[in-house]
Amino acid sequence: MDSESDDQGPDEASGYPIYTSEATTEGVRVDVRAQYSPEHSDPTGSRWFFLYTIRITNESSDAVQLLSRHWVIADSTGKSQEVRGPGVVGEQPQLAPGQSFEYTSGCPLSTPFGSMQGSYEMVRASGERFQAAIARFELRQPRALH
Repeated sequence: MDSESDDQGPDEASGYPIYTSEATTEGVRVDVRAQYSPEHSDPTGSRWFFLYTIRITNESSDAVQLLSRHWVIADSTGKSQEVRGPGVVGEQPQLAPGQSFEYTSGCPLSTPFGSMQGSYEMVRASGERFQAAIARFELRQPRALH
């Protein structure tokens, strides 16, 4: 698995930084772009909300299908939670070689900083299953002290 994570700088539309990660496992690339969402947040009520967009690209020569997801979500106090479930946004997309699937979702935190990482359970047309890594990415409110 290859992976990387970094800050791409501010988004032109919102002015808030975008945090990214990328990982490739057995020919399945997972690219993430995450950003603070002030419209959905209430810092006075200890609620910070982050949006993330994920693009899953099948760079292998075999068709694959996403079966389930596994997330590890951590806040700045060290508290973490695991989330598991079938598919993503109500779908279990099938990807032919060269095809991509993109979706946007969100994550609430009780602190202004945190991170997410995880994996997707994938299956090839042959029935072989594998875990496609989702590299760790930052969730952080801009200009908050860490």
